[in-house]
Amino acid sequence: MLMVVTAQSRMDDPIYVNKLTKLTNVYHSLRRVRPDGNCFYRGFGFSYFERLLENEDEWKKFKALVMGTKDQLISQGFPKFTLEDFFDSFMEVVNRLGGESKMDAEELYRIFNDSGTSDYLVVYLRLVTSGQLQKEEDFYQNFLEGDKSMKEFCQQEVEPMYRESDHMHAIALGSGLNVGIRVVYLDRGEITTNPPEHDFPEDCIPSVYLLYRPGHYDILYK
Repeated sequence: MLMVVTAQSRMDDPIYVNKLTKLTNVYHSLRRVRPDGNCFYRGFGFSYFERLLENEDEWKKFKALVMGTKDQLISQGFPKFTLEDFFDSFMEVVNRLGGESKMDAEELYRIFNDSGTSDYLVVYLRLVTSGQLQKEEDFYQNFLEGDKSMKEFCQQEVEPMYRESDHMHAIALGSGLNVGIRVVYLDRGEITTNPPEHDFPEDCIPSVYLLYRPGHYDILYK
């Protein structure tokens, strides 16, 4: 149940408790994600793959879209030799989200709890995010602080494992894979207000729901 989070969310803080209570009016449960800096990508991947297991048509469209991402990234200068291993591992899982060799939800859960396989999935999602940020550099440059180029930012803050993610990463990943993401922010704003929600990219129809608390994402279920 969703309220299990209160044990880790400052139980003595009435603002957090009140906002978690409000969330139960919209979301019925929450899945904890490993808090290792990769939680945004891991949460996104598991949540969306879980959805694809129940939607054959959407799986076919997603599979076709992902098939084109490798060549797109190579054309942007990503090294083919490095990229192929992560792409192949990603596609191996995607291919089994539907069709004759379709896995079940239990196997998907095991895959995401196996560090070796799960980390490869995270790396590829990071590469897709980096590719989208650099492809649409003129737009995303507005979000950057300091004098870093977009390529430098991606090499330092997006592609490496364990680097945390924010709204810019969410917009880029959602746009790059054509998947709507809704992030619910659990903050210390006014106690009477509902937790703010933002959709990435803007005006999308969300397929993935994530709860954000400072420095961490978990999966929400409606």
